[in-house]
Amino acid sequence: MPADTIFALASAPGKAGVAVFRLSGAKAGATLAALAGLESPPPRKLVRVSVRDAMGEVIDDGLAAWFPAPKSFTGEDVVELHLHGGRAVAAALADALVAHGLRPAEPGEFSRRAFMAGKLDLTRAEGIADLVEAETAAQRRQALRQMGGALAGLVEGWRGRLLRARAHLEAELDFAEEDLPQELGQEARAVLSRLAEEMARSLANQRRGERLRDGFQIAILGAPNAGKSSIINRIAGREAAIVATEAGTTRDVIEVHLDLGGYPVTVADTAGLRDAEGEVEAEGISRSRERAEHADLRLVVFDAARLPALDAEARALLGPGALAVFNKRDLVTMNLPDAIDGTPALAISARNGSGFDTLFTTLANRAGEALDTGAAPTLTRARHRAAVAEAEAALRHALTARLPELVAEDVRHAADALGRITGRIDVEEMLDVIFREFCIGK
Repeated sequence: MPADTIFALASAPGKAGVAVFRLSGAKAGATLAALAGLESPPPRKLVRVSVRDAMGEVIDDGLAAWFPAPKSFTGEDVVELHLHGGRAVAAALADALVAHGLRPAEPGEFSRRAFMAGKLDLTRAEGIADLVEAETAAQRRQALRQMGGALAGLVEGWRGRLLRARAHLEAELDFAEEDLPQELGQEARAVLSRLAEEMARSLANQRRGERLRDGFQIAILGAPNAGKSSIINRIAGREAAIVATEAGTTRDVIEVHLDLGGYPVTVADTAGLRDAEGEVEAEGISRSRERAEHADLRLVVFDAARLPALDAEARALLGPGALAVFNKRDLVTMNLPDAIDGTPALAISARNGSGFDTLFTTLANRAGEALDTGAAPTLTRARHRAAVAEAEAALRHALTARLPELVAEDVRHAADALGRITGRIDVEEMLDVIFREFCIGK
């Protein structure tokens, strides 16, 4: 265990009714006694305390909780102080803790200590970070499943079956002259084949878990003055983009973040597609095309008042992954088509809001189709996906190897790759990368 004792504000910084400070390490109990006069507090119970600095001046009155090792989040002695959430209280307490030999925690250091103590595996620790960052119901549910061990259970289940198969394969090598069942190696290879297929299915889910963390990306595209900026303002419920009759006023990508049907969605307003009249507008149009290329959904906007003509550059963006939108339907009396070149189309008015309920529902449904992970464990990070892909490739190679020694080595390689996901194998070099993503106090 680390020799030093750390502390951090575990609740959000700034003014609040209550602020929670967390201490972890060998000096936590002695610090509680020095600050609040509690020598032997009852474990895991909130106790009323008066917290004082080294000069005996009262910092604040609040509550304290004592979590003796090993029954704590980090596996070390842990203290929580629940005080009033003012900046002056936080600053005075931090000074008092430093004076007692404690140091401020680094981002993710509490979770890292919990991992080192065997309280968490890496996937559960990442689930904690995802839960803190979750902004929608779907993100929260995915983070809770991972924090609860769903992904760890899947990976460790695979790894356990691999280790058993490897044991059977190596038994054939080590005890070739013994009277072992002849089908032992065949059964092991059948297990490897099934595992490879299960991993392939997990990898073939269109990165739903990773995309759910990042959000569903929608790009609003179309000709100048089609109403793209008015649409994003109506979607955002505020003036996020400048609206003017002058063409080419949008020069850069403007983003709005939404919660649609419980899914995180980022909607981007882009520069109008036309022959640019300057370097700045040309750069904006270039970014529009790049955004269209990487978007999960292209919202292609047409000016309904200009029908039956359709802008050719915008029309070229239709097809799979697109939704056509006729804006300014309040200015026309004709019936508008419900599809263009096979791409579904909706009619709306950014001026009066008509049709936006249908638009919101359609966007939420598209996001759900792309991001819904169901109740099954899901790979939520690129490192998970890379490790599973490495394990699958090793198993595919094992199934084609002729020598039993090579099969066993490939199986060992696959098991080690899976072990890196949960932190069982060779992860020391990854810890700094993983835990630096955490917020202070976790």
